[in-house]
Amino acid sequence: MPAMTLKTAVERYLEMIALSRAAQTARTYRNALRFFLRLLEDRGLSPDSPVADLDESALTDLLPALHAYAPASEQVYLQAVKGFYQFLAAERLASVNLPRLNLLIRQRARRPGVRLPQFPREEIEQTLRFVNDITTGPFADEKERLRALRDRAFLLTLADTGLRVHEAVALRRGDVDWYEGRALIVGKGNKQAVVRFSRRSLQALKDYLAARQPLDGASGRPLASLPLFARHDKGAGRKVKPISTATGRNIVKARVRQALGEEAATRITPHSFRHYFVTTVLRASGNLKLAQELARHASISVTQRYAHLSDDELDQGYAQIFDAHD
Repeated sequence: MPAMTLKTAVERYLEMIALSRAAQTARTYRNALRFFLRLLEDRGLSPDSPVADLDESALTDLLPALHAYAPASEQVYLQAVKGFYQFLAAERLASVNLPRLNLLIRQRARRPGVRLPQFPREEIEQTLRFVNDITTGPFADEKERLRALRDRAFLLTLADTGLRVHEAVALRRGDVDWYEGRALIVGKGNKQAVVRFSRRSLQALKDYLAARQPLDGASGRPLASLPLFARHDKGAGRKVKPISTATGRNIVKARVRQALGEEAATRITPHSFRHYFVTTVLRASGNLKLAQELARHASISVTQRYAHLSDDELDQGYAQIFDAHD
């Protein structure tokens, strides 16, 4: 039986990644392994070489080559290649010295700088007030009214649940427990999680779904299977179709533009609402562990990035110290 080639081993590893990771992660890992294969070919190890010929010394060339990328991109590519080596060791396809592999990475890889999350709290709250006001009309037609009710419910859901935009658009009516005010979702890393809804977000959802009832009732489908957030455009017609992740982003951009202007629409994204959620929890409770659990952060170090004073609080503290006797 011929020895497995490097190219075949890479494809098997990527097939495994495609089954266990999100589509975007799988694409990034594929790009990383293509980069690694080109680097190995420059070292004289072609894709058709036996995978058993590969050892961890290739990292001595990979790490400097990745310095052309941003530190965050370097970390992702490095994680993909490290995962490939671990796959080879687990499947006994190559003799890999994993302790040496980890040592090389610790010694030579750059660490990405920690960037503080941006959460323009006042602007987000102003946007939420704006979408609340637009639901009173007047409206040119019923579709415009449904879009206003949907967009208010969508933005309040992002702000008060901490859902990522792709998680929010994937919700179905049956996912929400209206009595408990929560939903069971499949979140990042294909992990099940419970998210909680505020009273105002639940009421906004109920207002929207009540207005949508004629459409939902005529769909011929069980209500529980219908999307929580639906399209209301000419392309959807009388069908109840879910909005896409791109549409979710466009809703945020359009409503921020209407509320605050064009410049704000380039700065505030759906993820800004998630930052707002985490910061709101921390400001109200001061409980880092609570914020971590509600935000579904895998590591508390991610949540800690939010636990710094706002600029206003820093200004007030500085004034109290230095300007108290003026």
